[in-house]
Amino acid sequence: MEGMEELIERIESGTQKLILDYTVRKRIKDSLEEEKANKIRQLERLKEEIDLLEKVRILLQKTSDYAREQVKQQIEMLVTRCLQFIFGENIEFKIELSEVRGRPEAEFYVVSSYGDTRVITKPQDARGGGIVDVISLALRIAIIQCSNTYVNGPIILDEPAKHVSSEYIANVAYFLKQISKVFKRQIIMVTHNQFLSEIADLAYKVEIKDGESVVTVCSSKENA
Repeated sequence: MEGMEELIERIESGTQKLILDYTVRKRIKDSLEEEKANKIRQLERLKEEIDLLEKVRILLQKTSDYAREQVKQQIEMLVTRCLQFIFGENIEFKIELSEVRGRPEAEFYVVSSYGDTRVITKPQDARGGGIVDVISLALRIAIIQCSNTYVNGPIILDEPAKHVSSEYIANVAYFLKQISKVFKRQIIMVTHNQFLSEIADLAYKVEIKDGESVVTVCSSKENA
């Protein structure tokens, strides 16, 4: 009988240990399952956030592309009108946008029409340096007009159109006059060109005499 009682005690003791071990393991399992469920919920929330952020990224990209295209068209139109005003109707300005290493880049082209033939060249290869000067001038004006940070300031030019031939320089002068009127901006310009200085409402002539700068008013006109 004693042997039987000892056996029963060992069995009961072992059973208690197993029950205790089971209880501990079950609690660990329940805790792990709860943690797993929390992680799954967190993962689902993160997936939703990632999906939302991706949609926002796509929206911003499309908005950026649209805004870039709008600015591109505005600049193309203004520069083309400038070129046509000065050189005639058979010339256009085009911008080609691309992305290189994740960064947007722009290439400028001049399109010249000769009857049914269209010739596309880089500005520096089109009809001499005068084209580059006029495009540079028009781009500066276009960027100023498209910018929201420089609303009412003057346009300051240093020797604009210095490579434009005498055949077209009078057109440049009249173009600048019209730009000032249309956009209601003062133009402050340094130039050696007589045509450009003569369009000014007020012009100053600076000469070096005996090592000193002598400034004289050489023209004064009322705004038309």
